[in-house]
Formats: sequence, C-alpha cells, structure tokens
Amino acid sequence: MKRILFLSLLVFCSCKNSESSSLPSDTLKNQDQSQNTTQFDLEIYDYDGLEPLINKKDDKVHVVNFWATWCAPCVKELPYFEEINQEYKSQNVEVLLVSLDFPRNYESKLIPFIKNKNLQSEVIAFDDVDQNRWIPAIDKDWSGAIPATIIYNKDKRKFYEKSFTKEELETELKQFLN
Repeated sequence: MKRILFLSLLVFCSCKNSESSSLPSDTLKNQDQSQNTTQFDLEIYDYDGLEPLINKKDDKVHVVNFWATWCAPCVKELPYFEEINQEYKSQNVEVLLVSLDFPRNYESKLIPFIKNKNLQSEVIAFDDVDQNRWIPAIDKDWSGAIPATIIYNKDKRKFYEKSFTKEELETELKQFLN
C-alpha cells in the first residue's frame, strides 16, 4: 500500500511539473523580457549572444569594457570610456560597456545608474552562469576579475585585466588607430 501511495505521489508531482513547464518558450521569454526591460531598453545577452559583439571583423576599433555598478574601480573609470567614446567616435572607435550586474539588480541599480550617469556608450547586460565557459573564451588568462577591457580591430587584439586612468586608456587605444 505504501508503494502504491508513493508511486501515485510521484506520478502526480511529475504531471504537475510537466504542465507548469508546458508554456511555449516564447511566452517565457516575453515574460522575462518584460520584467527586465521596464521603461528602458536594456539588451541582455548570454555568451552566445555576446560573442559576435566582441569579435567583429570590420573597420572599427572596438573598446569593450566589463564592469558592474557594485565595482568601485569600474565606476571610477567609466567616465574615461565615455570620453573616449565621444572624442574618438569620428575616428571609427566604438565603445561597448558590458555590465556584469546581477539580473535581480537590473531594475533597481543598473538602469537607474545608466540614466543618472547619462551613459552615451552602448550598454548591455551580460547574464550567463557558465563562467567556466565564457571567462576563458573571452581571454585564456582572465581570472574573471573586473574591471576588464578588450581593445581590438580586425588585425590586433589586446586584453587588460586592470582599471585605467584616462591617459592609460588613451595610450592603449592609440596603438590600434591607423
């Protein structure tokens, strides 16, 4: 009798779980997007979505900065990336700010930060829990610490696991300009 009761509970629970996960995947996706992008169009990527953005083969110099609102050195250097974005835009330089903020903080911290600081560079959120995959894929020597920056063009690529002064960032950037 205990065996039948156990099997009945197992079947009941299994059926309940399968019913709750039977929503179409696009419905779940839409629910997630509406929760994460209220009143602000914050694009959220996993590594498969980020990878093409950090490996473009065009005529631009790309500056990709990994940062978070909770990282004091990251916040301190953000104005330098904003200045680089404005000063070198006409020289085919593109700045991408990749936020590593926690998804639960997008609405309460990240989006207000972007608005309050009036960030003009492209800002995206990166949400991928498989650090063992994406950290070495971004750079084989990266420990995962932030701030971290990639500067690259179609011929050259350099990874920096450090914070920058404006002068240091500009010096590194100039090595990639024609």
